[in-house]
Amino acid sequence: MTITDDLQKLLDILPQDLRQVLENHPKRDSLVEVVLDLGRRPEARFPNQAEYLSETPVNQAQIDDCIQRVGTFGGDNRAGIEQTLHRISAIRNRNGKIIGLTCRVGRAIFGTIGMIRDLVETGKSILMLGRPGVGKTTALREIARVLADELNKRVVIIDTSNEIAGDGDVAHPAIGRARRMQVAHPELQHQVMIEAVENHMPEVIVIDEIGTELEALAARTIAERGVQLVGTAHGNQIENLIKNPTLSDLVGGIQAVTLGDDEARRRGSQKTVLERKAPPTFEIAVEMLERQRWVVHESVADTVDILLRGRQPSPQTRTVDDNGKVAITRQLSVVNGRGGQIASGEEISSGRQSGGWRASGQMVALPPLAVEREKVTGQSEFDRLLEESFNYSDSIDFAATKNAGPNGEDLPLHVYPYGVSRHQLEQVISVLTLPVILTKDIDSADAILALRSHVKNHAKLRQMAKARHVPIHMIKASTIPQITRGLRRLLNIDDPEIADDRELQLFLHSGSDDEIDALEEARLAVEQIVIPKGQPVELLPRSPQVRKMQHELVEHYRLKSHSFGEEPNRRLRIYPA
Repeated sequence: MTITDDLQKLLDILPQDLRQVLENHPKRDSLVEVVLDLGRRPEARFPNQAEYLSETPVNQAQIDDCIQRVGTFGGDNRAGIEQTLHRISAIRNRNGKIIGLTCRVGRAIFGTIGMIRDLVETGKSILMLGRPGVGKTTALREIARVLADELNKRVVIIDTSNEIAGDGDVAHPAIGRARRMQVAHPELQHQVMIEAVENHMPEVIVIDEIGTELEALAARTIAERGVQLVGTAHGNQIENLIKNPTLSDLVGGIQAVTLGDDEARRRGSQKTVLERKAPPTFEIAVEMLERQRWVVHESVADTVDILLRGRQPSPQTRTVDDNGKVAITRQLSVVNGRGGQIASGEEISSGRQSGGWRASGQMVALPPLAVEREKVTGQSEFDRLLEESFNYSDSIDFAATKNAGPNGEDLPLHVYPYGVSRHQLEQVISVLTLPVILTKDIDSADAILALRSHVKNHAKLRQMAKARHVPIHMIKASTIPQITRGLRRLLNIDDPEIADDRELQLFLHSGSDDEIDALEEARLAVEQIVIPKGQPVELLPRSPQVRKMQHELVEHYRLKSHSFGEEPNRRLRIYPA
C-alpha cells in the first residue's frame, strides 16, 4: 500500500510557530487535521488522540494569514491548495467573517480497494456508506483510478468540493486517466451529473456525497442509461437510507401497500405493509465500518426486501490484514428468545406489536394480523378449554376424537405456521429430517403451529381452526429449541433418548434462552456453512461466558475458532478444517 500526502504544502499555510512544531512531531505522518479557532488553542488531531500545538490562543491575524495562502472559498465554505488533495474548511460568524479553519490532510492511498476489487470489475453500480473520516473519498479516488487505468474505461468524476482530484485546474495524478468535472455551485451538482452523461459519453461516473433528492433522482437517471455509478451517500448503513425519505430512492424507494385479506393471511402480516417501490439505483452497497473492515451487500434489492420483512440479512464481512490478505466471512442471523431479530448483538423487537420501524427507529417485523378481540358476554366451552391449555398444555384439539400428535394423518404432515419464523421452521425440518411440509393454505393443513401469545389474542384464528377441526399446537417463543420441541410433540417423537449428543446439548440445555440461542447459532453455522461450504463464519457478539460455551461446541466438531473485537462487540469466528 502506497501513500502520498504532500504534507509539507499543508504545513506551509500554517503560522510559522505551529508549522515548526508539526514538522518535528513524531506522528506527523499520521496527522488527520489541524483546527484553528479564534480565541482557542490550536489543535492537531491524530487517529486516536488530539494535541494542543501551543498554549497561546489563535488570533484573527493568524487566521487571515492562513486564508491568504489558500485558494478561494466556495459556496460550501471549502478551499484547497493547488495540486494537492488537502481541504481547508471555514467557519464563519453571522457577518460572514471567517473565525475558524479546519485544515484536513488529503492523502492518496494506492491499494485501498483490494477488499472489493472483484466487485468493481463486475461493472455494477456501487454505493459506499460510512461515517465521516472512515475513508470513503479515498476509496472513491482509488476506484476511479483503477477503472480508468487498469480496466480502460471512460471515467468522469463529479468533483463538487475538489476533494477527489484536488484543487486547481489540473487534476491530481492520483485519479489516473479519469477526467474531472468541477461544480461551480454545490446546489447544481445534479445538473453537472446529467451534463456529464450527455456531453462526455462516460462508461463510469464517480460521485462523492449524494445528499439531496435532486441528486438521488439524477443518479437514477444516469443508472437507467446504462452508466456504471460509483458514489458515496450520507449514512452508516442501508437502514439509514431506508428511513431517509430524501435518499431512499437510492435503494429503490419505500411505499405502503394495502394487501387483500387472502394475501395478508397468507403472509401472516397486517393488511398495510412496506415494500420496495422500484429497482435500486445502486446494485451493490458497501458499509465501511472501519478502515480495515467493510460489510458488503451483494444485492441491495434483496437486502432491502429482507429488512422490510423484519428480518436481518446475512451480508459479507471483508477484512484485510497488515499483509494485504483479504478474509471474507458471512454473518449468520438467528432469532432470539423473544422472537425478535438480532443485529450486531442488539435485540430488535417491538414489545407492544405496534408502530413498526417508523415508531421505534429500528427495523422490526411488521405486526401479525390485527388483533380482533371477541366481545362475548360469557365464556364458551371452547374458550374455557383454551384458557386451560395455557396453564396445562401447549396444544389444543377441537375434535374430541383427536389426540395430540399426528392423529392418524398420512405423512408427511402438513403444518400451517402462524406467528412462527418460517425460516427457522425450515432449518429445523431440514437439519432433523422431519416428515413435515409447511403450507400456506389452512384448508390443507393437518395442524397449526402458532405462538401462544398470538393465538390467545386472535379469536378469528381459533374460530377458523375449530370450524375445520384442525388442532392448534402452541409454543412459547419463536426460537429453534421451542420450534423443535413443538414439532417433536406434533409427531409424537418427543423422546429425548432418540436425540444425539449435539441435539441434547443444544435443545435440552438447562441454561438461559440466550445461551441456547448462542449454541444453536454456532451449530447452524458449523453444519450449514463451515463444514459443507468450507467458509469461515462470524457469529453475533456475545458475553464471555456464552463465547466460552460456543468455543467448546466448536471443539466438538474438531474445528478452530477464536474471539476478536472489543467488548461489548467481541464475537466468535469459526474456521473450516
